[in-house]
Amino acid sequence: MNLSISPDKLNQLADEFGTPLYVYDANTIRAQVKKLAKAFSAFPVKFHYAAKALTNIHILQLIQKEGLGLDAVSIQEVQLGLMAGFAPENILFTPNCVAFTELESAIALGVKINIDSLPLLEHFGHKYGKKFPVALRINPHIMAGGNYQISTGHIDSKFGISIHQMRHVERLVQLFGIRVEGLHMHTGSDILDVDVFLRGADLLLEQALNFPELQFVDFGSGFKVAYKPEDPTTNITELGQKMAKRYETFCAEYGRAIDIHFEPGKFLVSESGYFLSRVNQVKQTTASVFAGLDTGFNHLIRPTLYNAYHHISNISNPNGQSKVYSVVGSLCETDTFAWDRQLPEVREGDILCFHNAGAYGFMMSSNYNSRFRPAEVLVDGKNFRQIRRRETLEDLLATQLPLESAVSAK
Repeated sequence: MNLSISPDKLNQLADEFGTPLYVYDANTIRAQVKKLAKAFSAFPVKFHYAAKALTNIHILQLIQKEGLGLDAVSIQEVQLGLMAGFAPENILFTPNCVAFTELESAIALGVKINIDSLPLLEHFGHKYGKKFPVALRINPHIMAGGNYQISTGHIDSKFGISIHQMRHVERLVQLFGIRVEGLHMHTGSDILDVDVFLRGADLLLEQALNFPELQFVDFGSGFKVAYKPEDPTTNITELGQKMAKRYETFCAEYGRAIDIHFEPGKFLVSESGYFLSRVNQVKQTTASVFAGLDTGFNHLIRPTLYNAYHHISNISNPNGQSKVYSVVGSLCETDTFAWDRQLPEVREGDILCFHNAGAYGFMMSSNYNSRFRPAEVLVDGKNFRQIRRRETLEDLLATQLPLESAVSAK
């Protein structure tokens, strides 16, 4: 797979900032925004960046300057979005199983609210009635996504209000005079089949006819990106064309035009990110040759958690003779990134580069084994800057209370 940042530049960054290191390419993010805008240009559309993919405030600010809104799933993401420059009205807060106080905090900040359960809707109605408009997250009961753990629209999912409970929703809306300004769904991530989106769209647009004050319908996202060479991706051009026909039919039946929203996260930042790690050891056993890195699933957990594939390049020795390695980490744990992976000869000290590391890489990192989380660097054309420093021992201790002096027994 091609690198949007040259191997020489990545090696330079690894030397300057140390490893492990996350590197993001600003121009790749901008290019993905343009692809979306072109694919869905046939109808009024707005994109909200799904912040959970990567919330470094420098990335948020870059995306805000591209004219996108923000999809936030925690009050902290809302606060970061506001700090990055997003206007409150351009932030949609879609929490799940949170305390009502978190919803109250978001309302006080003036952001848009998306409610995904009947108890929460009823609680909202009692306190706010028609004072504050809301959107509703609907679960269409569609199984979609590249892994069960990232499928969010099926019947056993905790997300959203069941589409079979809409009659109850209508009763609560009428009882409290709630102003419903949006309907929302999100069926999962890594969805390849355009028809999955269209089935969900048909269900959501059918429900929209029951809510006369809508300003938007939000179809979430889940567009698949390429993780392997020749990997298929979601055909967003085809989706845009077919959605345009459905939108035209809906508006004629609804009696006026409304906005369509999408919430891309991984699609925008995944391919922009590279994770760099240095080889500590090349260890041969009776069964395998291990390339042991200075990292582990504490820094990139997706292969362990989702069995996710990440393409790996040896950017220190790209023209070396091809050999087979199991790429592993340095944790006191089985932390295997890849079994039996063909790579140019790997030597101690080489830098291995993990592709597609922009989404959920740093965000899901931890201090397991009391290891420090990596630094982050943003490359913008010929320029680059560090946007997060590497943690230190002081950071690990910062939230821990100091040891108390021993008190002698009387």
